[in-house]
Amino acid sequence: MHELLFLIGFLLLVTLLLSLDLGVFHKKDHVVTFKEATVWTCVWIGVALLFYGFISIKGEMIHGPENMAQLQELNVRHGHGINFSALQDLDEQQAFEQGVKMYRKALSLEYITGYLIEKMLSLDNIFVMIMIFMAFGVEKMYYHRVLFFGIIGAIVLRFIFIFTASALIQKFHWILLVFGIILIYTGFKMYLERKKKETMDVSQHPVVKFTSKHKLSTSEFHGHDFFAKIDGRTLMTPLFIVLLIIEFSDVIFAFDSIPAIFSVTQDPYIVFFSNIFAILGLRSLFFMLESVMDKFYYLKVGVAVLLCFIGVKMILPFIGSLSFIGRDLSIGTGVSLIVIVGILAISILASIFVPRKELKTES
Repeated sequence: MHELLFLIGFLLLVTLLLSLDLGVFHKKDHVVTFKEATVWTCVWIGVALLFYGFISIKGEMIHGPENMAQLQELNVRHGHGINFSALQDLDEQQAFEQGVKMYRKALSLEYITGYLIEKMLSLDNIFVMIMIFMAFGVEKMYYHRVLFFGIIGAIVLRFIFIFTASALIQKFHWILLVFGIILIYTGFKMYLERKKKETMDVSQHPVVKFTSKHKLSTSEFHGHDFFAKIDGRTLMTPLFIVLLIIEFSDVIFAFDSIPAIFSVTQDPYIVFFSNIFAILGLRSLFFMLESVMDKFYYLKVGVAVLLCFIGVKMILPFIGSLSFIGRDLSIGTGVSLIVIVGILAISILASIFVPRKELKTES
């Protein structure tokens, strides 16, 4: 019940933030400028960091442990890896107080690491969204509206995916091994295809073919409307088709990003919170990077390396548990955070300082 109440409170907070976004700050359709997008990117990152601060000082409120036994049970269930052995000589109350501090530190580190993973992996999703908008010829003034409703759909889908995956992991721990293998495969595939120019044939997309075949849509845009009444029938406009395709791409994207965060923590609430705050800022990041995305041509390589690293991180504990090895090979959350920040920094710096001409020469 404690967890449910906290989750409801979190969803109400997200609802409030989204209501202010569309109902107050973005009531009118307009082209989002680079300056405006940068400001909003800073705002959403600030909100995510405020939540990080909250977890750092009140993280136990998420699950509400009341004693050391419950704290230890949460530690085992969610794989936090906290070593409470140093607290054995303390009395029960002191041990619990110190244990809570260690628990907060572990949760906050997992949250911020998961947030950075999702943020970096979302860069690849931005490439896809730009391609979808351009393929359908959507006017830039309607981008924000589509992305706003796309975020709402993404929140619902992430909720279902994350808590289902968590339940499966609790029951079948070997699923983490499968996730790891998938991430390594995806990372290698992305690296090998890094120079491949992605295109989209709108007429051949499954969503477009289905709606056209069953005469559920119109080929004409009707301003920012998702539906239009034509000859007495309510039909989907191309803008709604774009929204559906973006949701479809987000589902595919989630198959990489969510397992990646489960490499850091198996606490579904931390996975969900870090995921949601990352995608809430995805729209402003999209507008900020839209015009300069082609300049960061090493980001795709960085994302590929990140996926492979996370996949290896998920597999190592299973390798270490083999009888002929018999040692802990797991990579700590702190080390993971350093590696993730390093990969992101190197990707950006390489894109800035390695000339485009040099990259072409190497290819």
